[in-house]
Amino acid sequence: MTQPVLPTTHVAPPAVARSWWRRNQIRLAPWIFLAPGMIFFLFYVIFPIFQSFQISFYQWDGLGEKTFVGLYNYEELYYDDAFYTSLRNNVIWLVLYMLAIPAGLFIALFLNQTVVGIRLYKSLFFFPFVISQVVVGLVFSWFYDPTFGLLNTILGTFGAGPINVLGDERYVTYGIIAAGLWPQTAYCMILYLTGLNAVDPEQIEAGRLDGAKGARMLWYVVLPQLKPATFIAFVVTIIGALRSFDLISIMTNGGPFGESRVLAFYMFEVALSEYGFRYGYGAAIAVVLFLIMMVYITFFLTKMYRDERGR
Repeated sequence: MTQPVLPTTHVAPPAVARSWWRRNQIRLAPWIFLAPGMIFFLFYVIFPIFQSFQISFYQWDGLGEKTFVGLYNYEELYYDDAFYTSLRNNVIWLVLYMLAIPAGLFIALFLNQTVVGIRLYKSLFFFPFVISQVVVGLVFSWFYDPTFGLLNTILGTFGAGPINVLGDERYVTYGIIAAGLWPQTAYCMILYLTGLNAVDPEQIEAGRLDGAKGARMLWYVVLPQLKPATFIAFVVTIIGALRSFDLISIMTNGGPFGESRVLAFYMFEVALSEYGFRYGYGAAIAVVLFLIMMVYITFFLTKMYRDERGR
């Protein structure tokens, strides 16, 4: 008599414990990709900032022993006329550099239209952004030249006498700022062109149905959607105005009579140039410049955060 065949039951194998990496892979993967950039940012940005604060309390030529002098460098800044000249010029840079933001916006609005030859216009307006600041400085130095410069040639056709823009302490800062506005406007234009590509066409159509046209459409429909681009434009323009150095170095080297200095250039002069390698004093200027920059950036970050929470 044969025995009945009983059905076999499938026994699942024991669960294999997943490794720690498999359990945390999704959570850790972004940090692994961010780690190289964060390490570079830590060592090349954050650490030098704290090092500048530390060096500003010392008298040091960069080679010998440091001598702790406390707040003496900052006290010397208080009585330094060249520091106040540089600070005044930085304020002028900061105010006039803001013209790049509305100029970039209106150029972007024009280039966002469908007109004949728009690619050529875009190339012409984009050109200043891709060329070096050194080239910009040289071009404008030739443009301002009192003997053969195009500016004085144009003024001569109207009977006006030649103006030595870079040699006159009354005009030199404004002449350099005009040179800096050329590429900065192109940069703001690119930011706004990118923002205009993300504008919701349905909101534009709804605005038209409500009768919004021209300036009303721009103010109430388009600009609110360009807030991220505007924020970035403000931040990069403020930073560009406060760290201006290369155009001044190329066009005037701080002259005439030091009237075109800004804080970044004056810091270079006292730390690495004719003033005898005063690293501590240069670091004190760098700290002041950093604090001014942080005040403006913190203001805009706070305002943007409040606007986001208010939505």
